[in-house]
Amino acid sequence: MIRAELRIALWRGREVIAAVAVVAFGLWSASQGGYVLVPFGLLVAAFGAGLGVQAWRRLRFAQGGEAPGVVEVDEGQISYMGPALGGFVAVPDLVELRLVALRGQRLWRLRQADGQVLLVPVEAAGAEALFDVFATLPGMDMAALLAALAPAGPAGGTGLAAGEVAQVIWRRPGRGMSTI
Repeated sequence: MIRAELRIALWRGREVIAAVAVVAFGLWSASQGGYVLVPFGLLVAAFGAGLGVQAWRRLRFAQGGEAPGVVEVDEGQISYMGPALGGFVAVPDLVELRLVALRGQRLWRLRQADGQVLLVPVEAAGAEALFDVFATLPGMDMAALLAALAPAGPAGGTGLAAGEVAQVIWRRPGRGMSTI
């Protein structure tokens, strides 16, 4: 009964929709009045607003499109298995995160302390799970991360020339300068 495009859009925004519902319930509860319902409703609305901000960031992080390969995050390890490339990176060993463009495709460039690099397409299946991993990195500026993913200019391009290495999005503090 629901058009496929609308169903996909609703499913993609389900966390934001749920947060809006929590805020609405909290405000409705607060509007009922009383010494118990007003503070309870405002507390629920504030909780929903916090969930909404996080859900909105997660929605902005998830990129549409179809890139080859699958990303999995399991017990502190990021794995990417693609048709030609793949590999694993331990999250505690990460020292640098960059966004690069190669042949018109944007890739996360994850570098470990031993110099090994894993390239993960931004649009690969399961890449939205990287949001939670990146959020746990010490000193990560999530606003800078989301700004790097935002399309540049009215054409909606990647904002990067082919093969150009973007500005470092995150570097582990206290590890020294990186030349790779």
